[in-house]
Amino acid sequence: MTATIAGLRQAPCPPQAPVGPAGSRPPQGPAGGRPPQGPAGSRLRLVPAGGRPPQGPAGPGTVTGSVHSWDLSTGVDGPGTRFVVFTAGCPLRCVYCHNPDTWSGRSGRRMSAAEVLVQAARYRKFIGAAGGGLTISGGEPLLQPAFTRAILTGAKELGLHTALDTSGYLGSRADDELLDATDLVLLDIKSFDPAIARKVTGRGIAPTLAFARRLAARGQVVWVRFVLVPGWTDDPGNVAALARFTASLGNVERVDVLPFHTLGAPKYAALGLDYPCANVTPPTAGQIAQVRAAFTAVGLTAL
Repeated sequence: MTATIAGLRQAPCPPQAPVGPAGSRPPQGPAGGRPPQGPAGSRLRLVPAGGRPPQGPAGPGTVTGSVHSWDLSTGVDGPGTRFVVFTAGCPLRCVYCHNPDTWSGRSGRRMSAAEVLVQAARYRKFIGAAGGGLTISGGEPLLQPAFTRAILTGAKELGLHTALDTSGYLGSRADDELLDATDLVLLDIKSFDPAIARKVTGRGIAPTLAFARRLAARGQVVWVRFVLVPGWTDDPGNVAALARFTASLGNVERVDVLPFHTLGAPKYAALGLDYPCANVTPPTAGQIAQVRAAFTAVGLTAL
């Protein structure tokens, strides 16, 4: 039996999948996963009540994008508990990516920004009490800049702290209006060395570094994220150069050193793709500490 509560229909659902290390919880939501979970393991989904509120010509109801899924997370995608939107589509092909199912824009569901914000608004009080907010991730959200801007702007109007999780490769698509609506940028710098970056992502690193400098010039708050993959990104010279560059920016609050894991491997098999890191062993605690020390040695906070 189900019951309608404040415009939501509550129904039983199976237990949530376990959360792995380094923020590896599989994204959930309308496309390829379960919607966010409510109290006592209940599934919450919208029941239309009187139709969608009217939108202006440039309102979030008129801006659409491809959404892979959404989830609630704590301590992974910015401060506090976050409503995380995973957009579909990415220009990079990182060898260690644990969400290859987000690479194609066709893997998502077409939604308006208003529809996404309706989902986020359900959790506004809970998120606010937990010191969190809304994070837009991917995929690569800047592949859909108008959609990303509309979601971030709408989240600010809801009174939510906002975060943009991006590789920065498409940073030139983020206009000042989008960045003005962003409280925190989670900047995933894959490598500093251009050759390593191209080997790891299939693309160059120059656009990401240019975006990092632009954010610094704006005084935008940034958390840098660096994935430590033994044999791929762990070259000491590469790490030291990235640490010096990051320290030179002056706007980076912290660096998250994220250890590689293999929890995404089954997705490659399901998609019929070869997994480039099938034989890579996750870094040891000593290796992680060594990389963190390279960042703290130049005055940065590294976690």
